[in-house]
Amino acid sequence: MRNKVVCLVFLLASLSCFAQFGLKAGLNFNSNGELREVVTAGENIIEENGDAKIGYHVGAYYNIQFGKLYVRPEVIYTKTKSEYQSNSYDMSKIDVPLLVGIKVIGPLSVFAGPSFQYTLDNDFENATVSDVENDITAGFHFGAAVQFGNIGLDLRYERGFSENEAAVLDSNNIQIGTLDSRPSQLIFSLSFQLE
Repeated sequence: MRNKVVCLVFLLASLSCFAQFGLKAGLNFNSNGELREVVTAGENIIEENGDAKIGYHVGAYYNIQFGKLYVRPEVIYTKTKSEYQSNSYDMSKIDVPLLVGIKVIGPLSVFAGPSFQYTLDNDFENATVSDVENDITAGFHFGAAVQFGNIGLDLRYERGFSENEAAVLDSNNIQIGTLDSRPSQLIFSLSFQLE
């Protein structure tokens, strides 16, 4: 048993030699999905895709190298915004992407992986919106990155796997539509490696 503990400690210590911790921040160009409004009780439905607006994110990552391959879990606070005619929809969430990447040439690498989101808050201007159906959802990220010493830049695309709707309510709390909160966004990040 003692030998197994020593081997485990040695393995973890050797992995930490190839691991880097860092901070990241950047901008999101986001569209949260489709707004469906019921115009009358006769089910006249208007569907509208939101105009993408700029949001932001801040977070941290842990990068573990295996030669040209790497694994990069991240924890990111994300604030997004979409515009629907005269209303805007704001959402804040925690994203946890689990990325696998490969160095292609020089400082360039490509990566992809699943992402898990936890919705913290959603707000629809000029109307009441219910909480989303699922606080925790899944999606995916893929993109490319360049690393220059301790500074990194990456561009990625994020998409949610399934609809995650919130009900739009009128002043009498009667549902007048639904709003798909599923993310579809381009994300630009600047990262700084601390160790």
